[in-house]
Amino acid sequence: MSDGGRRFDPGLQPERTALAWRRTGLAVAVGAIAGTRVLFPTLGVGAVVVGLLGLGLAALLVLGSTRRARRAEACLLQDGNLVSGPGGRLVAAVCVASTAIGVAALVAVVGPHL
Repeated sequence: MSDGGRRFDPGLQPERTALAWRRTGLAVAVGAIAGTRVLFPTLGVGAVVVGLLGLGLAALLVLGSTRRARRAEACLLQDGNLVSGPGGRLVAAVCVASTAIGVAALVAVVGPHL
C-alpha cells in the first residue's frame, strides 16, 4: 500500500473534505451577511451584532477546518488511518452553533406573536 512514502489512498479525500469545510464556512459567511440585511429593519444594530457573530463563526470554521485537514493528513501519512485523527470536535461545534442559530431564529420569528 506504500506509494512513494505515502501510505494512504491518494484519492485526495482529505483535500476534498477540507474544501467542503471551506465551502461550508463561506456559506455561513454569506448567510450571516444575508441575515444581517434581512434582520436589520427589525433588529437594527442587533442585526449587525448577529452578522458579526456569524462572520466570526465562519472564520473559526475555515480556520478549524484547515487545522483539521492538516491533522488528518499527518495521521494518514504517519499511521495510514484516522484512528488518532482529528476527532469530531469541529462537527460537534458546527452542530451546536447551527442549533443555537436555529433556536434564535425561531424565537425571533415566533416570539413576537406569542
